Amino acid sequence: MRQKKIRGHKRRWKGIENWRLDNLDFNLTDYLLNERDRYYAKIRVHPWSGITLTDSVTSEPTRKTKQKMLNGLLDIYEDWKNQLDKLGQPYYLKIWLFEPRFSQSQVVCAIGDSIGFYENNFFKPESEKIFNAKTYGQLKNRLQKLNWDYRLDEDNYDNTEVGEPENYVSRQDYEYTKKWFAKILKKPHRTFKFKEPIGETIESYSFKRGHLWLGGQK
Repeated sequence: MRQKKIRGHKRRWKGIENWRLDNLDFNLTDYLLNERDRYYAKIRVHPWSGITLTDSVTSEPTRKTKQKMLNGLLDIYEDWKNQLDKLGQPYYLKIWLFEPRFSQSQVVCAIGDSIGFYENNFFKPESEKIFNAKTYGQLKNRLQKLNWDYRLDEDNYDNTEVGEPENYVSRQDYEYTKKWFAKILKKPHRTFKFKEPIGETIESYSFKRGHLWLGGQK
């Protein structure tokens, strides 16, 4: 699949700034106490968010555009931390920094029962890696103020992925999906078997796509 070239960077930078300000203006603690006990700020900037209708993938942000996005994530993290510190109760707050799928990066927070869900949401490999803040240029000093834990960025599927033929528009669609799933299962992956079935789900399949760094202050 071809890479879609990004044009109009100044317009993208304006979108990044609007996304940053929207999240800085957000009353996080009010939402957590009265709506849901978790929230996140994913990078919502065109063309890195949303669904593409073309036969191409959008190139990941680089250079100044990437720096602006990361700066926004750090600003949001710091603003939300100030709000959460005033709650006077335990909370989860981390920057999820994906590489090379940087556009998936986000700030995630939770209180109450959702804290445990996020604490164990990603696979931790036996081979540990050390976060290198220097690769992020002028933002390295801010990044070094956080503690970074290493996880794997993975795509996850399970044994119910294909489903039953009657759930498809046509038999052809079903056979296509069946062949597609059989093909990807030939690629290297982790298989996890559940101790207790979750409905019809008995095992999952995880495919490594890159690295994930979880950054936060203890």
